[in-house]
Amino acid sequence: MKKSCFIFTFVALFLVPDIAYAAASDLTLVTGTAGENGEMSYSISLQILFFMTLLSMLPAALMSMTSFTRIIVVLAILRQALGLMQTPSNQIIVGLALFTTLFIMAPVFESAYENGIEPYLEESIGFEDALSETGSPFHRFMSNQTREADLALFSEMAGYEEFNSIDEIPFRVLVPAYITSELKTAFQIGFLIFIPFLVIDLVVASILMSMGMMMLSPMLISLPFKIMLFVMVDGWNLVMGTLAASFIVA
Repeated sequence: MKKSCFIFTFVALFLVPDIAYAAASDLTLVTGTAGENGEMSYSISLQILFFMTLLSMLPAALMSMTSFTRIIVVLAILRQALGLMQTPSNQIIVGLALFTTLFIMAPVFESAYENGIEPYLEESIGFEDALSETGSPFHRFMSNQTREADLALFSEMAGYEEFNSIDEIPFRVLVPAYITSELKTAFQIGFLIFIPFLVIDLVVASILMSMGMMMLSPMLISLPFKIMLFVMVDGWNLVMGTLAASFIVA
């Protein structure tokens, strides 16, 4: 409670002078203009505030509305399967996942810019139309990756009975369904990656046990064999190629 009061007081100290100055200079911070079809066009100051709010949500949008989730989970499982706890480091895995995400999502980003952002900057469409056109490519991308069972689950929880088309699915239903589907797909890919390395661990552990070398760690002996196998089959090429090909980009 004290923390909330402190934050409110802190914000008020900064807002009160600005509000007083705006009132003194007869400056209207928020204005709305009705269009020909009944839509509302808001003032530039409010639109800038909205865009700044969206910028603060970019990290969450990157993780929840792109291919980043599937890639980072698969790479983490791969590192665990190899038995390398800190190699590659978290920074390298995140960087690899980020640039692979940019590679996969490039058509979506280009479509969002060409259909939504660029026309808005040229003032050929309104703010609401630009927002809709910018989100439409992401909506199609997530719809193509989302399982029907996950979509039906969150639709039922949100109180929706049935959608006539994919375009009618709201983002508040599509995003959690998409994340759930991505986690399931990532774990399926991770399971297939884990199997050959698990076989190596079992073989090495059986050999050591048969030789009576109970005090020697099987993980220490199997590690170079797993690395050699991964390098011989060109594992990074296979993993990253499979991840990139597993996405359906509309």
